[in-house]
Amino acid sequence: MEKMPFRERGRGTGAPAVSELELRARTPAGDVASSNWREQLPVLTGAEVELRELRRSDAPSLFAMLTTDEVARFISPPPSTVEGFENFIVWTHRQRAAGAYACFAVTLKGYDTALGLFQVRELEPAFATAEWGFALGSAFWGTGVFKASADLVLEFAFETLGVHRLEARAAIRNGRGTAALRKVGAVQEGLLRKSFLRNGEYLDQVLYAIVSDDWRTARDERVSAPTSVRVH
Repeated sequence: MEKMPFRERGRGTGAPAVSELELRARTPAGDVASSNWREQLPVLTGAEVELRELRRSDAPSLFAMLTTDEVARFISPPPSTVEGFENFIVWTHRQRAAGAYACFAVTLKGYDTALGLFQVRELEPAFATAEWGFALGSAFWGTGVFKASADLVLEFAFETLGVHRLEARAAIRNGRGTAALRKVGAVQEGLLRKSFLRNGEYLDQVLYAIVSDDWRTARDERVSAPTSVRVH
């Protein structure tokens, strides 16, 4: 979770600077759902949240939400400027078009302000194994926004991308993050010693995973569970 990129890593340098014209040309004009996610991400809609592709106009709100000390403490260092987030957003579109990565903005239904994001990236060809990560403005912690958004992203990962195994890494010290992963059905599988460098210190991480069969079984059980009837 902490190592999900805010800039390109391992395949060259960081997200390159781009011109104003290029930013406009590469940014989708609206929330148009597409059957081909490589062309544009679909809009994922829940009862209270809506997840959509990042837009250049999200840069100021993401900068405000994700650069606070409490949010940035256990994630890869986010861009330090609004322009840096703009470059990151352009990079997410390129990676999505290449079929290797998807990044959703989290919004409340009826409001278009980006409160955070969810990322899914390919670790093996055709998303057989993938990694996901998330960051949400601290004002929305404990409100149910994470769980509602995560459920939508999990459905997208397993049903649309065809993920077999979805991994996440969380620092042991990140109690809120590890609790969030367990809440959505992730299983702790192993300890990754001194695997995350943050502020000059190497931290231990825990590897969590969800496999498609377990996710579908849990989903089917929720759907088939009887609803209680209150008798007055």
